Amino acid sequence: MCGGRIETVKGKIKPNFLEVLREKGYRLTPQRMIVLEAIEKSDDHISAEEIHNYAHAKYPYINISTVYRTLELLKTLHLVTETDLGGGRFRYHPAGKAHHHHLVCHKCGSVQDIDASVFERLRDELKVKYGFSAEFEHMAIFGTCDHCRG
Repeated sequence: MCGGRIETVKGKIKPNFLEVLREKGYRLTPQRMIVLEAIEKSDDHISAEEIHNYAHAKYPYINISTVYRTLELLKTLHLVTETDLGGGRFRYHPAGKAHHHHLVCHKCGSVQDIDASVFERLRDELKVKYGFSAEFEHMAIFGTCDHCRG
């Protein structure tokens, strides 16, 4: 099952996603499939509004509340991740791609991906000093980029 990871073959959703939903007793509704398709086809993180626009073009009867409910389900099943990249909207993408983090410039809005290994030392120190097991799954760190600092 690849740990619940979502994979595609030629733009189609691979069976693992379907298996996860079936195993958990969820129906494979067209709305759920279209939401997942929108996330998979996006080259970047995608907002609920962007997912709704994509889905609405294919299935005009879908409303934004259906998109939000589907995203909540997919998050609960650890199939997608949600990240606040600023701008007042959360962004989503497949959980299998979540092993990175983001540096977000609060002046220009640029987003730079960083490797998860950056936090290994911090994770170890939190465990040793505080007895705390931190989970750095998918984060955004806000600050100012070199370009904006001048």
